[in-house]
Amino acid sequence: MEPIDLTLEISNKLPSFPGSPRPQFISWAEKKLDGYNLELIFLSSHSGTHLDAPYHFVEKGLKIDKIPLGRLITDAFLCNIRKGPDGQITKNDIVGFERRNGKIPPNSAIIFGTDWSSNTSRKDYFTKNPGLSTDAARYLLGKKPSLVGIDSPSIDLGRDSKFSVHHMLLKDGILILENLCNLDKIKRTSFRLIVLPLKLKGATGSPVRAVAI
Repeated sequence: MEPIDLTLEISNKLPSFPGSPRPQFISWAEKKLDGYNLELIFLSSHSGTHLDAPYHFVEKGLKIDKIPLGRLITDAFLCNIRKGPDGQITKNDIVGFERRNGKIPPNSAIIFGTDWSSNTSRKDYFTKNPGLSTDAARYLLGKKPSLVGIDSPSIDLGRDSKFSVHHMLLKDGILILENLCNLDKIKRTSFRLIVLPLKLKGATGSPVRAVAI
């Protein structure tokens, strides 16, 4: 399989979580004046396609720079479970996937394809997004995944202001990968996933370049 880019483009048009600033590119040097071009970049550590470290919600959780590389290059399983606005991914959805494709082994990455990434221009992209129900999250805890990802801005339903699933997964040390795209280009259930965050000392998360191979 040719490498597939699963990453949203970062620009000043990138949708941002309500209350968070959009990325800004600030010109700092120009070739005609300084001999080279250079820009400053201002953005949230959770902009675009990004990885949540446990420290995002767990006071003594693992920080982004301490995540072992082995957890960022891993076998992944794509669960295509199409959901519309406010759509919940349930335990039964995951059980049905396993009946069709076999049990998900421990220490793997589980990626949910809801097709919500096609809605980045919607005004309710962050408030109506599909996500995991708490019963689905509880079931996943028993699978002991290394990482759970989704093509939605949050693993939680947009209406869940308590971030219930974030708390459940991150407390158990499970990494969360959000705002993926191009999952429809993956034509198989299992694939190799590479997720490379910036090595930001002490940070709660980082934008990533996510690639399926």
